[in-house]
Amino acid sequence: MKGENLELIKTKFLQEFEGAKTSKERRKICKKYLEDELSSVFASLKKLSGKEKAELGKEANNLKELFSSKMTMLKEIKKEKDEWIDVTLPGKKPALGSIHPLTRTQRRCAEILSHMGFVTVEGPELESEWYNFDALNVEQDHPAREMQDTLFIKQKNREKLSPRERLLMRTQTSAVQARYMEKNKPPLKIIVLERVFRNEATDSSHEINFYQLEGLMVEEKLSVANLQAVTKLFFHNFFGSDVDIRFRPSYFPFTEPSFEVDVSCTICKKRGCSACQRTGWLEIMGAGMVHPNVLESAGIDPSQFTGFAFGMGVDRLAMIKYEIDDIRLFYGSDLRFLNQF
Repeated sequence: MKGENLELIKTKFLQEFEGAKTSKERRKICKKYLEDELSSVFASLKKLSGKEKAELGKEANNLKELFSSKMTMLKEIKKEKDEWIDVTLPGKKPALGSIHPLTRTQRRCAEILSHMGFVTVEGPELESEWYNFDALNVEQDHPAREMQDTLFIKQKNREKLSPRERLLMRTQTSAVQARYMEKNKPPLKIIVLERVFRNEATDSSHEINFYQLEGLMVEEKLSVANLQAVTKLFFHNFFGSDVDIRFRPSYFPFTEPSFEVDVSCTICKKRGCSACQRTGWLEIMGAGMVHPNVLESAGIDPSQFTGFAFGMGVDRLAMIKYEIDDIRLFYGSDLRFLNQF
């Protein structure tokens, strides 16, 4: 191996490099000279004497640096090209989230009732039997206390604990009302918009957890007429002034008298459809005058004060409002469904 041969390799490389038409061809040329040509050059140096080996070795290293620098340059050009952005192109509109239909419904309910003077309060989801049942006048043998309806918390020696110590996942937001009445004096005007839990099989109309809207008003001389006025005003604001409301006698342990409240079907306008089971009406709310025993449990004198309470499922309100036929869609996180709101 002589110096002239190295110079010839250099010249040949530069000619091929400059003559290449694409960066891909140039990278291929650099790779060929680095791996093939230089390998044979360094292999031949082993046969040379010390002085000649040192001189030609230096020239071979310079040649290697030339090939390597060209390869590095090509890589940087490719990187810059990959990262290059044309600022004159129109931007991509970012995908925006939307408010969940249940949240929309909760906010609308709170807005309507706040204009009537109701204040939103909160309570614990992990509740005691006392506030969930006893303080609400629920009898010891009431079906709601059975395991098939209620999610009880496993506790050591539970049977020896008092009702205030035995824990469960609250089955109704009325427990919050019981807590609030215990610590606050009338007049009271509150709503609760929170989650409750039931030991139920999940299907299109039932979930193991869902949201309830609960309302409570306690003052002197309140009557069923006040309850009717509040519910009528609420539903007219929520569904529109063209809906009709009717009260049907019912039974709840914590109210007396008790009522089931129906609204005229918002889909068929009382003509009858599958949503209302051809009746023209949708059962939507339970309500009634607060039972005297519930007032007494909270330390309120039922001879001086009366009250009314009402409760409904927020999920059911949303299903009727947006014509949704399966409650599970609210909890499925399917963006095709959620992006519609």
